[in-house]
Amino acid sequence: MQAMKTAISIEKNLFDQADNLARTMKVSRSKLFVIALQDYIEHQKNKEMLMQINSAYADEPDTTEQTLRRKSRQQHRRIVGGEW
Repeated sequence: MQAMKTAISIEKNLFDQADNLARTMKVSRSKLFVIALQDYIEHQKNKEMLMQINSAYADEPDTTEQTLRRKSRQQHRRIVGGEW
């Protein structure tokens, strides 16, 4: 994997916190920023996937699906009706 150098500007307070965390984790600041960015990107992907899932299930079932669900519940009741 090819590494790219970049420069970023951040507030001193945030830099100091990152520096302290990097020392605690015993990694370089560069590695800490890579870890943080990877985590953020993964979080954004998960967030997008959740939005897509929620969108897919947001609509009410159509008439055909409602009918199939009703018939399935009726069939289930007939099958287990005598077991209770």
